[in-house]
Amino acid sequence: MNYLLPILAYILGSIPFGLVVGKLGYGIDIREHGSGNLGGTNSFRTLGVKAGIIVTLGDILKGTLAASLPLLFDTNQNILFIGLFAVIGHIFPVFAKFKGGKAVATSAGVILCYEPLLFAFVLLCFFICLYITKYVSLSSMVTGVLTFIYTLFKQDYMLIMIIGLIVAFVIYRHRANITRILNKTEPKVTFLSGKKK
Repeated sequence: MNYLLPILAYILGSIPFGLVVGKLGYGIDIREHGSGNLGGTNSFRTLGVKAGIIVTLGDILKGTLAASLPLLFDTNQNILFIGLFAVIGHIFPVFAKFKGGKAVATSAGVILCYEPLLFAFVLLCFFICLYITKYVSLSSMVTGVLTFIYTLFKQDYMLIMIIGLIVAFVIYRHRANITRILNKTEPKVTFLSGKKK
């Protein structure tokens, strides 16, 4: 096994775009504001729409690039397996004291590399659920479950296993959000209007 690619994927996943954009563009450590999370949602709420879009795209693309490493290095290592290390890097980033985001966007980036049609399905499910519920966290979890169900209809056991692991990661990382949703204290989206919170 080539151990270089998992390490590179982890390093790519560890790039904290929320932290970088916040500090360089706004002089703000995003970890000290909002939910304290390094992901796109807190970037939208804390820094605004433009920053949120940049952070989200960065998180997606680092997953895509990490999953592309087997293609770039012309190895037979599984794209999803290597991409999983980017997801782990995003959750436990070496560049941010191992306290990262919830891996939704990075996971979507891995899926984009592996199967663009499935990525489109993920986006559709997410935005429909977001439109209905106004909860980013709930939309992320529901989308994850629907994506896993989608994989069950395909005879791709690696896809089923990796997506299952990713969905487990996503739900586990949202456990505090689940409590707030049940208590009706989870904030609904306001950043789509361009207002900072």
